Amino acid sequence: MKASKKEFIAEAEELLEESQRLILEVQDTYQSGLNPDTINALFRAMHTLKGVSGLFGVQGITTLSHALETLMDDVRLGKIEVTDGVVNFLFKNLDILKDITERVSQDSDEGDIATYLREIEVFRESLKGQVEGDSPLSLIDPSIMKVLSEYEEHRLKANLKDGKGIFLVKAVFPLETFDTSLEALTKKVKAGGELISTLPTSENVPDGSIGFNLMFSSVGQVEELQQALGYPLDMLVKPRAAKPVPVVVVESAAEAAVTTPQKPQDTHLKSTSTTVRVDIEKLDRILNTVGELTLAKGAVKRIGTELVELYGHNTLVYDIHKISQTLERRLAELQDQVLEIRMVPIGQIFTRLAQIVRRYSREVDKQIDLVLYGEDTELDKYLAEEIVDPLMHLIRNSIDHGIEHAEDRRKKGKKESGTVILRAYQKGNHVVIELKDDGAGIDVDKVRKKAIEKGLIQEGAVLTEKEVIDFIFAPGFSTKDVVSDISGRGVGMDVVKEKLSVLGGYAEVETKKDAGTTFMLTLPITLAIIKALIVRVGDERFAVPLTSMSETLIVEHKDIQTIEWKEVYYLRGEMLPMIRVSTFFKFPPLPTERSFAVVVGFGERKVGLLVDELYGQQEIVIKSLGEYLKKMRGFAGAAEIGKHEVILVLDIESLIDDSVVKLKGGAIYV
Repeated sequence: MKASKKEFIAEAEELLEESQRLILEVQDTYQSGLNPDTINALFRAMHTLKGVSGLFGVQGITTLSHALETLMDDVRLGKIEVTDGVVNFLFKNLDILKDITERVSQDSDEGDIATYLREIEVFRESLKGQVEGDSPLSLIDPSIMKVLSEYEEHRLKANLKDGKGIFLVKAVFPLETFDTSLEALTKKVKAGGELISTLPTSENVPDGSIGFNLMFSSVGQVEELQQALGYPLDMLVKPRAAKPVPVVVVESAAEAAVTTPQKPQDTHLKSTSTTVRVDIEKLDRILNTVGELTLAKGAVKRIGTELVELYGHNTLVYDIHKISQTLERRLAELQDQVLEIRMVPIGQIFTRLAQIVRRYSREVDKQIDLVLYGEDTELDKYLAEEIVDPLMHLIRNSIDHGIEHAEDRRKKGKKESGTVILRAYQKGNHVVIELKDDGAGIDVDKVRKKAIEKGLIQEGAVLTEKEVIDFIFAPGFSTKDVVSDISGRGVGMDVVKEKLSVLGGYAEVETKKDAGTTFMLTLPITLAIIKALIVRVGDERFAVPLTSMSETLIVEHKDIQTIEWKEVYYLRGEMLPMIRVSTFFKFPPLPTERSFAVVVGFGERKVGLLVDELYGQQEIVIKSLGEYLKKMRGFAGAAEIGKHEVILVLDIESLIDDSVVKLKGGAIYV
C-alpha cells in the first residue's frame, strides 16, 4: 500500500471513529435536549472526510460523505428533527462508509454507491418540513437579525422556543491581545449559556482597539451574568423562568491577555502538537529487529560462558561479561519502550462495542444498560483489534440468548432493563476482559441435550456442569431454535475460542440460572518477545511460555493416580489433571520412574505437563509456522535458541483443549 493511501486510511478511520462516538452521544441525549456542539462536530467530521477523500481521489467516499454532510446540515439548521429513525439511518451509513474504506485499504473497487445516495436523498426529503412551530423573532432588533447566519438564526429560534433569555454583551479589547481576551470571554459565556453569535462592532471603539458584540442565551439573571462576565450586558429577551445558574469562573480577560505583542511568524508556524501517527507495521519491524538483537545478546552471553570454561576469568572474558550485561539491560529498556508505544487503552474498543449494544437491543426490542469499567487498561494494539470480533460475538449472544424481554424480567422480579457490564483489568502479565449480563443464564440441561443430539457425547455420560457448558464453544453448536440476524446459526462462539487460542489466551464461563452469565477472556499483554522455559520430551526440545506457567514439580510415576481414565496428581489438597506431552505427540515413552511436571493454566483450567527434563528459562521471539503449518494443533510457533537451534513453542491452550478425556459409558469428547 502506498504511503499516501495509508495516510488516507488512517485519517478516514479516525474520522469515522469520532463520528461513531458523536452519533452515540446524539442517541443518548436527543430526547432530553441535544447539545448543538455535538451536531456541529458531527457535521464537521463529515465535511472533513469529504475533503480528505477528495484530496486522495477516493470519489465514492467523497460523494457519500457529501450527501451525509447535507443531511447533517439540515439537522443542525433545525429543518430535520432528530429521532430514532435518524440515528439508525446515520449508523447504517456510517457502516457503509467503513465498508468502503476497508475495500479501499485492500485495493478493491469502491462499488456502486448510487443506491446509497438515492436512499439518503429520499430519506432527507421525507423528513424536511416536519418541524413545527416558529419563535417570535420580532422581539430581536432587525439590524441584528440581518447579520445572523442561517445556523445562528436557527439557534436563536431554538433558544426562544425553550424560553431562554437572549443577552448581548459588548467588549472592547486592544488589538495586540484581542485573540486571547476574546477566547477567555467566550469561555465565560459558554459556562453560563449558549453562545449564538460573535459580531464585530465599530461603535464607540477607540483607535488601536477592536470591539465585539456576543449574543448568547441563558436562564440566568442579568446582575449575576454581568458580574460573572465583567462587561456591560443588555437583555434583548427576558427568560420566561429566570433562575440562578452556576457560572464557572475562569481567569479574567485582562489576566489571560498577553501584554507583549508577538510577531505572527512566532505564533503560527510552529505546531503545538507533540504526537506523531505511526504505522503499526513500522513498530512491528522495530520489534522484529529487537527480537533479532535479543538472539544476538543470547549468543554473546553463551560465548562468554564458553570462554570462561576455556580460559578462566581473565580480563578479556570479564569485558565480554560486562558488555553482555549492558546489552541485556539496554535491550530490555528498548523492548519496554517499543511495547509501550504499541499499547492502547481498551476503552477505544469498548466505545465501538457500545454501538453494538444499542443497535441490537433495538432490533430485539430489549432495553439494555451498558456499564464500562477499566477503560484505561492498556493492551497491545494488535491484540486490541483482534479481540473486537470475539467480544462482539459474546455481546450479541448476551443480548439474544441471555437477557430476557421486559415482561419476562418483571415476572422474575428483575428490573425491566437488562445490564451488560464490560470490565477490563491487568492480572500479572495478562489482561482480563469480563463480559457480564444479568440475564437468564445458560440452560445447562438444554446444552447437554443439544450435545447428545449432535453426537458430541453419549446419553448417560457423566460430565461436570463446567464440561457441559464448554460445549457452547463447539463449531456449529447453538441452543437457539430460531435463526435470527443476531444469533442462532451456531457461528460465533467457536470463533471466540479459535481467536483466543491463536492469541495465546483462553475463555472461562460462569453462569447461574436467572442470575446471569460472565465470560472472562484472559489475554497476554503482548505477543512480542516473551520468556519461556525450555523443556525436553524424548529427544526433542520445546519452549513453554512462562506467562502460562505457575510452578514446576518433580513427580514420581507411582504417585500418579487414575480417576475415570484421567491421570491426576494430588497437589496440596487438590487433584491436578496430568497430560503426558510424549503421549500427546506420540513419542515413544522413556523407561523412567519420575518426570518433571510443568503446571500451566489458571483456576479450574490448571493442568500439569509431564516432560523429561527442564533446561531453564530463556527469552524467545515466536515466529509463525507459516500458512502451510498454521493449522497444526499443539504449537504456537517456532523460536531460535542457542547456536541457531530452532525449537517449537507449545500452545498451552490447545494442549488442554485437545487432550482426549474418556468418560463413563465409553463416550469421548474433545
